[in-house]
Amino acid sequence: MPEEIKTMLAHAYPARDPWAHKGDFGYVLILAGSKKYSGSPVFNAMGSLRAGADLAVLRGHPRAMDIAAQYAPNIITEPFADEFDEGDVEEVVQELGKYRALVVGCGMERSESSFQAIRALIERSTIPMVLDAEAIRAVAVGTEILKGKKVVLTPNSEEFRVLTGEEVGTDENERKEKVQKWARTLGVTILLKGHHDIISDGERVFVNTTGSPYMTKGGFGDVLAGIAGSLLTRTGDPFESACLATYINGKAGEAAAQTYGEGTLASDMLEYIPLVIKTR
Repeated sequence: MPEEIKTMLAHAYPARDPWAHKGDFGYVLILAGSKKYSGSPVFNAMGSLRAGADLAVLRGHPRAMDIAAQYAPNIITEPFADEFDEGDVEEVVQELGKYRALVVGCGMERSESSFQAIRALIERSTIPMVLDAEAIRAVAVGTEILKGKKVVLTPNSEEFRVLTGEEVGTDENERKEKVQKWARTLGVTILLKGHHDIISDGERVFVNTTGSPYMTKGGFGDVLAGIAGSLLTRTGDPFESACLATYINGKAGEAAAQTYGEGTLASDMLEYIPLVIKTR
């Protein structure tokens, strides 16, 4: 375990006070899923809870919310009338004061009405955010709304291209240079997913080498975003949260892959997240 990860784990997960109570370790609000994609919200929420959040509340399409509620009684769901649109933004904004972190984008509808609503929400959000998938595509047309906010962006290579207009290959030095440059330009923390994940806040750069080539099925990135959201509630530091999230996600994926190999599913890794954290 890298020394900086040991330090970050100790900071994020100190010994609990015996009188700790619900709320001490954060509530996470998650906007995710759509009529088609019902798994993303589950992975977001369970990733957050397994990483230590006290509550994970999901907002999204009714079908996705119903499936999430049936998957685990630990998840709280509040469905919209349909797909998230601008008519829902004010209601969500009014709820933000209850939460320490917001996770947006996984499995959401790829449409201009959805993108407009996502942008409106991000612009008005006052809490730390993890933006993935469709949220990254939504902000790509107007990144100025990110200025002055605590944000973790978690793109894959294609989403990084959409966001920045620049391709990234497999050369690690190139990836570090471009992630650091764009993190500085946008004023955010970027976690570029890949064989080695690259994290930068524009100044600091961290390379995460945990993970497995068996983590190729859908859902692993959703779990990562959920873990990052949980960590944001604890640290308030986007860079530290991103570094820890990618390390924990990768180690949990490695453990699942040792058991399931080619058949490894994102759901298989959920039980290993707390075990990785215990190694602190």
